[in-house]
Amino acid sequence: MPNEKSPLAKARRPASPRSREAARIDEIFARLEAADPHPKGELEHVNVFTLLVAVVLSAQATDVGVNKATRALFQVADTPQKMLALGVDGLRGYIKTIGLYPTKAKNVIALCAQLIEKHGGEVPCDREALQALPGVGRKTANVVLNIAFHVPVIAVDTHIFRVSNRLPLVNGKTVEQVEAGLEKRVPERYKLHAHHWLILHGRYVCKARKPECERCIIADLCRFEGKTTFESKTGFESKTNGPGKTS
Repeated sequence: MPNEKSPLAKARRPASPRSREAARIDEIFARLEAADPHPKGELEHVNVFTLLVAVVLSAQATDVGVNKATRALFQVADTPQKMLALGVDGLRGYIKTIGLYPTKAKNVIALCAQLIEKHGGEVPCDREALQALPGVGRKTANVVLNIAFHVPVIAVDTHIFRVSNRLPLVNGKTVEQVEAGLEKRVPERYKLHAHHWLILHGRYVCKARKPECERCIIADLCRFEGKTTFESKTGFESKTNGPGKTS
């Protein structure tokens, strides 16, 4: 009979709850990667500067709505200098279909002035410097860092916040709590694209009002109490047992 310290005894020990949870999270991202190996954001842009502007404009607005407005805008103003030359009134004419456009126009013009004055007209690859720009919060800074500079950070928007709490990946009452938890729990090899996978999953499958569990590729890994239950084919628990809180 093997002693408790032998490799055979260790192999027979059941996996701990922590290791099972890590395996579940790894499997979630493995499937998302397999379905979409090279995910991309849906905000249209032509360079780093126009990406920054598009993300600023997307606050409390849809990507579709922002894209409709910025297609014409970016044809005439794709640098801070050209955007600044439009002025607040000129910019308003292009973005008036976007919510909160008067405030956003002021922020974008002020942002352009700061980019020229403090950064030589270039978008900085630094979260602190980005957040110092008018209209740029942590989420916007993270999106720019991730997409433009390939920094493996996760920008938590309403979709990621919902998906993370539903699956759950991380339970959190604030965006900051969810971001911090995801930074710890998402495996390193998936962090670069995790932002996009979770946003797209929340936008098109795990919808706010009516999640489409029947076509969800990670449904058997989900513990959301509102999902449809079914028999697991993977060995992971698929039956709903409440929200499945994870600290």
